Amino acid sequence: MNNKKELTQLLEEVASGKTPVEEAVLRFRELPFEDLGYAKTDLHRGMRQGVAEVIYGAGKTPEQILGIVQSLWKHRQKTILITRMSEDAKELVAASFPLEYEPVSRTGIVGEKAEPDGRGTIVVATGGTSDIPVAEEAALTAEAFGNHVVRVYDVGVAGIHRLFAHQRDILSARVIIAIAGMEGALASVIGGMADCPVIAVPTSVGYGASFGGLSALLSMLNSCASGVSVVNIDNGFGAGYLASMINHLD
Repeated sequence: MNNKKELTQLLEEVASGKTPVEEAVLRFRELPFEDLGYAKTDLHRGMRQGVAEVIYGAGKTPEQILGIVQSLWKHRQKTILITRMSEDAKELVAASFPLEYEPVSRTGIVGEKAEPDGRGTIVVATGGTSDIPVAEEAALTAEAFGNHVVRVYDVGVAGIHRLFAHQRDILSARVIIAIAGMEGALASVIGGMADCPVIAVPTSVGYGASFGGLSALLSMLNSCASGVSVVNIDNGFGAGYLASMINHLD
């Protein structure tokens, strides 16, 4: 069981007699986690949070990632998102599982993306082309969790007319993820245009005085536009996850 809907369905099947009580008990006994020694796969997370466990690939060996995927897949997780996934891990996992891999953001999805059931559209906008790796991590995260995503790339303030050309996308979005390095001004500009939540993502793109994204982070935290929140530097996943939560609110 990966989410509350599946739990409800199982209980309804027991009530109707479609699923034997013994089968339901067996499935409950698989919870709440499986201890692999090097990892404890969280099999309860989908029930607690609505979204099943995601694998952060950085710092894990390809074999560890494969083992975690095997555990989640065995326990019926239909969509397994893997962020910061190396090429070696991609090759190993793809040999045993259906894997969609996006090399620019190093994001992998095992299984199926959820059907879009979010209430609106999530717009992912970048200041420049160099921000696309972070943007794709955000966009693929949102898509994996059942959202329609519109990508608006390379619309930074150095040529602000490019952003205005996408004004309809901006004004019709339910959530916007604004991703930028350098001085990070894009989030403030979009925040001043839109009537929806804006999630700002500073990136580590920029010359020396950008301090690896710290300059953009501070600019976004000090935005004068209302309705702008900020996630950590290069955290496309965190932005995509939060945008999905907002887009699924009633």
